[in-house]
Amino acid sequence: MTAWLFVPGSRPERFDKAAAAGAAEVVLDLEDAVGGDDKGAAREAVVAWLDAGGTGWVRVNAAGTPWHDADLAALAALVVAPDAAGLRGVVLPKAEDPEDVRRVLAVLPDGAGLVPLVESARGVLGAAAIAASPGVTRLAFGSVDYSLDIGAEEEPATLAHPRSVLVVASRAAGLAAPVDGVTTDVRDEALVAADADRARRLGFGAKLCIHPAQVPVVRRVFTPSDEDLAWARGVLDAAGAHPTGAAFAHEGRMVDAPVLARARVLLDRAP
Repeated sequence: MTAWLFVPGSRPERFDKAAAAGAAEVVLDLEDAVGGDDKGAAREAVVAWLDAGGTGWVRVNAAGTPWHDADLAALAALVVAPDAAGLRGVVLPKAEDPEDVRRVLAVLPDGAGLVPLVESARGVLGAAAIAASPGVTRLAFGSVDYSLDIGAEEEPATLAHPRSVLVVASRAAGLAAPVDGVTTDVRDEALVAADADRARRLGFGAKLCIHPAQVPVVRRVFTPSDEDLAWARGVLDAAGAHPTGAAFAHEGRMVDAPVLARARVLLDRAP
């Protein structure tokens, strides 16, 4: 569940290619990737593909835009498919208010997931309440729009605080770790890897991608290394010789409950 791949809703010839790119989730985009004159046709193409056996999430247009209600109405008639073909759920851009989350969930068919995309100062301040809203699947971060909203450069120092806020809000609400924003340079694999590694270290569990070439890079970064997995297995094997639950030494380092928990997390992330 580490790479989420956007595909423009106005490019139906790319839908199948996106689905075959190896991403954990495909997000059919009706918002930023589609011009105003093409919104209706893109919506029809997305609904037709999902209705014909495609599987994915849909980023609808934001609440308050002329297209938001029509997007939701079109998706409301689709089959929800957590483990099969059909609609997986909705990505809600410009999420700032739990009331917007509630209104979207009230319209969607039962079982549809909802990923609020936090991409403004108001969204960051409201992240805890948004994450705690019943029906929210997980949070995602819109780093490009956030930087624009606060009038800052899009760089690690600027984005460290909002990223940490989303990680803490997700954990406090019992959600899966959030999905980090996109890397806009689709040619620089080293930059994609660095951005993904930074997000992983901060506590994110996945990253949004805008090109299929970014998918394997993100998957590789979020997958524990062979060395990490060997360490985790060794720690858990050693714990078997200390059934009392007390701390013990392994390879010169103390092992206690938090260390054992980290070892289990690493093994859970293994392919």
